Amino acid sequence: MKDNIENQDDQQQELQIQVPGEVQGGRYANQLFVTHTQEEFILDFILATHPAAILNSRVLVSPSHAKRIISVLQDNIMRYESVFGEIKNIMPAGKPDHIIAN
Repeated sequence: MKDNIENQDDQQQELQIQVPGEVQGGRYANQLFVTHTQEEFILDFILATHPAAILNSRVLVSPSHAKRIISVLQDNIMRYESVFGEIKNIMPAGKPDHIIAN
């Protein structure tokens, strides 16, 4: 069994990610719309400012990748809260939920 673990480590290669200049600054989104088909989840990240909203980014992922995203987000939230304290889930009065699943 140890040989299998060592072989897996040998097969893993470092992935070098290149980030284009226009992506480096990121995009701020305060709303997320999630829809899905049988084959993919569609994540629409939106910047909503009165009276308009802009779709900043649309990310399509497989259902299994969506599940891995949830897992890594949960792990990082737990790490964050262990350092900075509990994240309070406070919604502004009179505002719609900022994460919407359709």
